[in-house]
Parts: sequence; C-alpha cells; structure tokens
Amino acid sequence: MSSPAPTPSTRLVSLDAFRGATIAGMLLVNNPGSWSTVYPPLLHAPWHGWTFTDLIFPAFLWIVGVAMTLSFAKRVEAGGDPAELFRHVLRRSAIIFGLGLLLTAFPFGWLPAHNFSLEKMRMPGVLQRIGLCYLVAGAICLRWRWRGQIAWTAGLLAGYALMLKFIPVPGHGAGKIDEATGSLPWWIDSNLLAGHTWSGAPAPGFDPEGIVSTWAAIATTLLGALAGAVLCGPQPGAVRATRLFGLGAALLLAGALLGLWQPINKNLWTSAFALFMAGWSAVLFAVFYWLIDVRGWRAWATPLVIYGMNAIVIFVGAGLVAKTMGLIAWQNAAGAKVTLKGWIYANGFTPYLSPVNASLAFALAFVGAFLVFGWVLWRKRWFVKV
Repeated sequence: MSSPAPTPSTRLVSLDAFRGATIAGMLLVNNPGSWSTVYPPLLHAPWHGWTFTDLIFPAFLWIVGVAMTLSFAKRVEAGGDPAELFRHVLRRSAIIFGLGLLLTAFPFGWLPAHNFSLEKMRMPGVLQRIGLCYLVAGAICLRWRWRGQIAWTAGLLAGYALMLKFIPVPGHGAGKIDEATGSLPWWIDSNLLAGHTWSGAPAPGFDPEGIVSTWAAIATTLLGALAGAVLCGPQPGAVRATRLFGLGAALLLAGALLGLWQPINKNLWTSAFALFMAGWSAVLFAVFYWLIDVRGWRAWATPLVIYGMNAIVIFVGAGLVAKTMGLIAWQNAAGAKVTLKGWIYANGFTPYLSPVNASLAFALAFVGAFLVFGWVLWRKRWFVKV
C-alpha cells in the first residue's frame, strides 16, 4: 500500500535520509585509518574521471537546492515576504561560511602541533562553498521562477565551459585542463587567493573549492532547486518519482556527452561534472523518495535520517574531532611521534585486519561513533538549524 504523496508543507523523510547518506559518506571517505591503504572507490579521482567519492559533495549541494525550493514554497504559502526570505538566506549563508572558516582555523594554534597563521589560512572550503552556493542560488530562486532558473543554470554551465576552453592563461594559453597548473581556475585562485589555498591541492595556488569553479557548483545547486519544483507539483508521488528519475537519466546523458568535449572533473567542477553528478543525485533520490515517502518503507532509513536531521552539526563535529585526534601527539619509547589517531588505529585495528580492511574499519567506526552522537540528539529532539 502506497502512502499519500507528501505536499510541500510536509517534511520529506526521504530528503533527510538522502542528506544523511551524503554526510555519512563524507565522514567515511574523509577518515580512513591510513591514507596509504584505501579502497579505490573511497578516493577521489586523481584528475579527470570520477569515483563514488566524487558524487558525495555535489549530491549534498543538489540537496541544498531541493530543500531550498521546498522551504521557500512553504514560507511563501505561509505569507512570507521575499525580502525577509532573502535576509534569512543571507544570514544562513554567512553562518555556514563562518563555520567553514572556524573549522579551518581550529584549534587556532592552541595545540603545539598546530601552526596557525591568518596570513596562510585556507579561505575556500566545503562549508564556504555551500554558503556561497546557497546565497547565490537562493537569490536567483527568490527572484526568478523555474524558467529563469533554467536560464541561469544553462548560462552558468555554458559560460564556465567556454571560459575553461577559450580564455587564455598568461604563459600557458587557452583550454589547458589536463592538469591544474595552467588552467584558468588555477591562475585566478593563485592570483586572488595567493597563500590562502589548500596545501594538499594538485598544484600550488590551486583550490578545488576555488573562485571560478564555484560558478558551476552554483549550477549544481540550481539543478537541485529545479528538482524540488518537481516535488512541489500536484501529481501523485509515484509520478513525481518517475519524473525525477527521468530528469536524472537525462542529466546523466547530457553530462556524459558533454564529457566527450570537456572531461568530467571534480577538482575543476567542469560543467560535464555538474550535469553528471546532478543526474546521479536525481536518480538516487528518486529511489529514496519512492521507497520512503511513496511506499512508506521508512524503518531501514532511520540511521540515515538521524544523520540528515543534524547534518551540519555532525559534519562540523566530525571535522573538529578528526583534527584534534591528528594534532594530539607524543613521543613513544623509541622517540617517534605518535598521534592519538595513529595510536588508536595501531592498537585497535591493524593487529586484527589486513591493512586496507583495517583502514576501512577505522572509517566505519568513526561513522558509527557519530551515528551514536546523532542518535542522542535525535532521541532528545535536539535539531540544530543554522
């Protein structure tokens, strides 16, 4: 027996579950026991191409777009003022961006192993990109209806693809994207964010959450907003699920075809990547939506819902814990440096499993620990919103 299709004013359990799946996925791929022993699908593609891991962040941005459309529809239905809605978007964006900066700066040099300097602090980041995408996509969705949103999405994707292809980079020429050095995003980031980019990037001065590639990430968010419009339709839930699945399949095809001209690349967030990953997001969410909100099969998704109801709190908390475990360190009897994370991994996992499975088990334990944390919040009905 199918459940009644949720209306825009009803919270979608499937959206919470899908959001939770992305957060759990982020924790899983960001916290292996050892980066030297990781199953390939749990690593980002080195440059061109994609893996399961490359789907996680764009899926979260896509969810931001879906949730934005549903939230705006609910607020407008309740008589909300567009100007007030934009102030809400601006405030929320600033908080998310600020949390990203705090997570980057933590622990502010308070631990001996942490060399903190504002002059060298990374400015872009995952939460910073989420904040910017929410701000710009939110402003577009408040000003334009779905036709205008489609135009903005197409313009951002086409404009970015053409910029990568045809704008010359001093000393390198135009269209160089087979490596970070020489690409347009690298040149802009290295000039405008000099000293404030990710130290682990494929090339000095480049940042995977940099300035220009954020354009295409905004388009990813808008594609989610357009999917949210499908969920606001008057059709039965099964029809909405089918339409979402069809939309996702079309985007997958479009991304794959565009990828023949300009490769799918997460670091550059190419337009092909944006389309392809939005397609996967729509297809996967259509399955979640059909199972959970249309068919009413919800029990299996409870752990994911727990993650999804406090997504930002869990993500920030996990980042703080992971950094702390890597910075608390001491010298062992042989005089070698040992971190808290390394000690836990060496004593609790590596003696019992093969290297790659021990690394995976550590990551799964990390995910499990934060599921317990999320469960405590969920049982007490403590849901932190920004």
